[in-house]
Amino acid sequence: MAAAKSVVLVVISCCLIAASNGMNFPSFFPRDKFGGFPSFPAQNIFSPLMLGYYNRPGICKQNPEVIIQQIVNGSVAADRTLAAGLLRMHFHDAFVRGTEASVLLKSPNNDAERNAIPNLSLRGFEVIDAAKAAVEKVCPNVVSCADILALAARDSVVAIGGPWWPVPTGRRDGVQSHASETTDLPPPSANFTQLLSMFQKKNLDKVDLVALSAAHTIGRGHCGAFSSRIYDAAGNNAIDPTLDAAYANKLRGFCPPRDTVTTVEMDPNSSLNFDSHYFQAVLAKQGLFKSDAALLTDAGARSLVQTGASAPIIFKSQFGFSMTKMGKIGVLTGRPGEPPSQIRKQCAFVNP
Repeated sequence: MAAAKSVVLVVISCCLIAASNGMNFPSFFPRDKFGGFPSFPAQNIFSPLMLGYYNRPGICKQNPEVIIQQIVNGSVAADRTLAAGLLRMHFHDAFVRGTEASVLLKSPNNDAERNAIPNLSLRGFEVIDAAKAAVEKVCPNVVSCADILALAARDSVVAIGGPWWPVPTGRRDGVQSHASETTDLPPPSANFTQLLSMFQKKNLDKVDLVALSAAHTIGRGHCGAFSSRIYDAAGNNAIDPTLDAAYANKLRGFCPPRDTVTTVEMDPNSSLNFDSHYFQAVLAKQGLFKSDAALLTDAGARSLVQTGASAPIIFKSQFGFSMTKMGKIGVLTGRPGEPPSQIRKQCAFVNP
């Protein structure tokens, strides 16, 4: 045992020395001044969000984060596929108006975000509603739907063996939701230039793009989202050359032409486990969407994909780092100059 630990320490030490000497040691993490991998950023005293916001004295009778985790754990235990649904919902919320729960709102005119085509397949609304109802019983009018969604996404990933990451809380809920604004969501047909531009507009970088793309390690995708890759790429009914031919033929077996209903695993044979297999699939030209294959068209992104495939611990750490970062997009905390916000009593409806 002692010898094994010594070997591990030597390997880590060598890697850190190589990194600090400027050697080509690919890593997701930005290197700190010591050449190592930084931990999650310390709480910024000027940040509008804070860790344990609801666990301060006098705020709630019970810690709402524990209640939310219990609801999520029970839901995911009953249906493991909900982890992908909750994670995707958080992503779709963050990229449109920020993490202020606009994706949860319903509209009598069916023109809210959840009515837009990219969101029609979102799943897990009932989990968020159940968590909100449970929290309201012990801490009424305090915990936002935006925080519940951010926490639920994290807890759902942990529930299937994925990484834990810190979720600072204190968000408020937005009061608007427009289907027309879902054009901010990166489409599965996007090329690398388009993807990077859309991420950069949200203050996310190339490392975040690659790390967060690996959310495709869980969940399923509709045939219509990739049909052009297996039937009519370039308009000649040929298979997309960036897709493995044998894999494409397998997909054809699941997805007849013009099928928009059937779903297939986004990460072949590993869609219920949060792991780094996604990167192995991408390198094998088995990324389901054009946006997955696009990661190999940029040298820096390709290097990160290779790192993710060979170093799952580094990937999982960076995934959590990027999720914490994404969770801070466009937050509302009631500061002067912000759009109107509130703590919704029901997540699907603005308070009267």
